[in-house]
Amino acid sequence: MKDKVEAVLKKVRPMLEADGGDVELVEVTKDGVVKVKLTGACGCCPMSQMTLKMGIEQLLKREVPEVKSVEAV
Repeated sequence: MKDKVEAVLKKVRPMLEADGGDVELVEVTKDGVVKVKLTGACGCCPMSQMTLKMGIEQLLKREVPEVKSVEAV
């Protein structure tokens, strides 16, 4: 599942990089929780939770059904 998650994050990266940010995959737990670290401009952006939940999490859940949630660490 980790490879699938990384492939989806590659699709998201160009959008984050356009705003000076990025996302790092930290861990994928056995129960489907994806832990990521938002870096660069995304790490301190007031909209980062919206990006995480409405962007990254929704896309991951759609493309990798085993994903239950996404958390920032």
